[in-house]
Amino acid sequence: MAGESKARTVMVALAVCLVCSIGVSAAAVFLKPLQTANKLADKRKNILQVVNLYEPGMDVNGQFDSLVNTRLINLESGEFVQGNDLNPATYDMYVAAKDPAMSSAIPKSDDIARIGRKPEIATVYLVEGDAGEVKAIILPVQGYGLWGQLYGFLALEGDARTVVGLSFYDHKETPGLGGEVDNLKWKGQWPGKLAYDAEGDVALRLIKGTVEPGAANAEYKVDGLAGATLTSNGVSNLIQFWLSEAGYKPFLDNVRS
Repeated sequence: MAGESKARTVMVALAVCLVCSIGVSAAAVFLKPLQTANKLADKRKNILQVVNLYEPGMDVNGQFDSLVNTRLINLESGEFVQGNDLNPATYDMYVAAKDPAMSSAIPKSDDIARIGRKPEIATVYLVEGDAGEVKAIILPVQGYGLWGQLYGFLALEGDARTVVGLSFYDHKETPGLGGEVDNLKWKGQWPGKLAYDAEGDVALRLIKGTVEPGAANAEYKVDGLAGATLTSNGVSNLIQFWLSEAGYKPFLDNVRS
C-alpha cells in the first residue's frame, strides 16, 4: 500500500508486541494472588480427600483449618521443629529440597525414589481428636515414575502403621496405564493395608498382578498397575523410601511411643 515501508511495518509489529507483553505481564501480576490461593485450596482439598474428610461444595479452607494441624518435623530426629522462623503454613519442603543449605544429597545407592535431595525439615499434617490424640497422619510423598516425579499424600491412622489412603495430585504418567494411580478403584485398595511388619520393617508395596484374598502377607500388598510396571515400581519405591529411616520412620516411631 502507498506510504507503507519495511521500517514502518517493523515499528508497528514492535508496538503490538510491546502492548501485548505489558498486558500479559499485568495480568500475571494481577492474577498471582488468586493463583496462589487456588493452589493452596487444591492442596488442602487433596489432604482432606486422602483422609475422607472432603465433600463436594464444602468450604475447603474452613474444614482444613478446623480439622488439620500443620506441623514441621526434623526428618533425622523425627521431632517437631519449634522456635525457628519457618511458618508451617507457607513452608514448602520441595522448594527447600532444592536449596543446599536446607537439604542434603541422597547417595545413589539409597535413592530408590530417585528424588536426588531431601529437605532437613518436612511438613506433616495431623488430624487430632478433642483430647489432642492423633487420629490420622498425612505425609507428603514424592518419587519418580515412568515420565517424571509423582507428588502425593500417604495417610496413616493414629497407630502410625495402618494406611488410611494414598493419593497423587501431580504426575506425568500415561493415561490409562500409569495414570491409573488416579483410579478410584485402585486407590480403594489402600485403606487398611499395613505399612510396617511386626518387626517394624517397611513392608508395604505393589506387586505384579493382583493380591489374592487370603494370600500370605496380603495386608502389606497392593495390586500393581496393569501395563505400567515402571510406574508401579516407582510407587513402591517412593513408599519404601518415605517410610524408611531416611524418611518419616523416626517421626512415626515417636508417634507410636
